[in-house]
Amino acid sequence: MTIPSTTERIEAAPAGPARDRAFEHALEVLRDRRDEFDQQRFVPPDYIALLKRAGLYRASTPAQFGGEPMAPSSFMHLVERISAIDPATGWVASFGSSLVYFSALPVATQAKIYADGPDIAYAGGLFPMQEAEKVEGGYLCSGLWQFASGCRGADILGIGLAGGPDTNGMPLTALVNPADVEIVENWDVAGMAATGSHSIRADQLFVPEEMTFVRGGAPKVDEPITRYPMLPYAAQVLAVVTLGAARGALDYVQEVGAARSSITGGAAKGNRPAYKIGLARAEADLRSARAFFYEVTDEVWRLALAGDPISDEHRAMLRLAATHAAHVGRTVVLAAFDLAGTGAIYDSHPLQRYLQDALVPAQHAMLQTNTFEAAGSILLGLDAGIPSFP
Repeated sequence: MTIPSTTERIEAAPAGPARDRAFEHALEVLRDRRDEFDQQRFVPPDYIALLKRAGLYRASTPAQFGGEPMAPSSFMHLVERISAIDPATGWVASFGSSLVYFSALPVATQAKIYADGPDIAYAGGLFPMQEAEKVEGGYLCSGLWQFASGCRGADILGIGLAGGPDTNGMPLTALVNPADVEIVENWDVAGMAATGSHSIRADQLFVPEEMTFVRGGAPKVDEPITRYPMLPYAAQVLAVVTLGAARGALDYVQEVGAARSSITGGAAKGNRPAYKIGLARAEADLRSARAFFYEVTDEVWRLALAGDPISDEHRAMLRLAATHAAHVGRTVVLAAFDLAGTGAIYDSHPLQRYLQDALVPAQHAMLQTNTFEAAGSILLGLDAGIPSFP
């Protein structure tokens, strides 16, 4: 099975200053085009190409296949900066981390996927998991899968299959060519509109067994990036989008608060006690959540680099830091909205982008409030009560 590209096959700029310039250029373009992306409700392939030039889509490709894996903190700092301009684009960019899942595929399959280069944009519509017919050499897949964020610019798509005896009941992800499925454009939402998280439909599509894997399954390639816990990483890259949104919102209210007078000619907003206190508290909350988030990330990454054991408690701390970041980031954006006053209720207000998008990550199943309880259970040596946690 070959995977022709939906986007033009673009290689990353050489590591170093050229790649840094490519990333800064992508940020400049995003400032100009974020309204366009929001209105059309997807991030287009030509912008995905800019992110490829900046190295985001080889950041989790194993070095064995030409990738240049980034430390999770380094990758998430980039996603955070993108999200400070446009959280929905940051959400799409975050899936540059998802190629770690492919390490559970047979090595020969991985080599085939990366044959034309390591810069692959992946999008998965995994739920609801569908029953597939097991046939000789693979599966016949039919159904409708939701929430395929970034599917309009992806080189390869994933669909979720219910597990059976061959997988010990573990669900599978099947990789498919975008040309072989239908993208059902049903993403009609108030927040994260530009993620283009449409549904995927297939009808009796044959997927070879070697193109399927257990999400988060044991990697066939041993590198630091494949040792880092995959499912916690999936939660983290979504949570960091909220941290970026919070940064963008606070930067806005700080800039507005520094103005010398208000629109009515009265005292500048920033010279009001409530504004000063609210801004300071929100800044402290955001920086505290970031510090916890990146501290735990770097601690576990050091273990992955050394090849040392990574325990369930380590994984639980990653999940806890991610959930905490998503919820604190959302609270910070709401605080910025409160400081902005009545004008922020208009659709055209700059804070609406951050408000609408920042409410979404904490709604995700991997970041909802019940994951606090699950993390606490693991720390106490109890059963988490949530499948696939931590």
